Amino acid sequence: QVQLVESGGGLVQAGGSLRLSCAASGRTFSNYVMGWFRQAPGKEREFVAAIRWTDDFTKYTDSVKGRFTISRDNAKNTMYLQMNSLKPEDTAVYYCEARTGMILVGSGSYAYWGQGTQVTVSS
Repeated sequence: QVQLVESGGGLVQAGGSLRLSCAASGRTFSNYVMGWFRQAPGKEREFVAAIRWTDDFTKYTDSVKGRFTISRDNAKNTMYLQMNSLKPEDTAVYYCEARTGMILVGSGSYAYWGQGTQVTVSS
């Protein structure tokens, strides 16, 4: 059974930085895609970024390009999201999700997800 555990959320002022972590366990992730999604109050869960475990191919939503960086540590089975130049509109619960195959931007396409970590950016 795949388990995903997020950490690293918190309260930060606009312009600040946070690094989220997602520790994965339960199987070998060599053919997996792992992604970050976020959900703000009253809004649908939206795609943020994803990384393909086999070759580090990455994909970002337009609103975070140039500010967020997704990466992974294969030895630790951990995925990261470095978030810089944070804006109040980045405030949301951030979820780590995983699936096999292609990078897709629909949260419903991912088979596994964690419990989420809250990110709050104050203005």
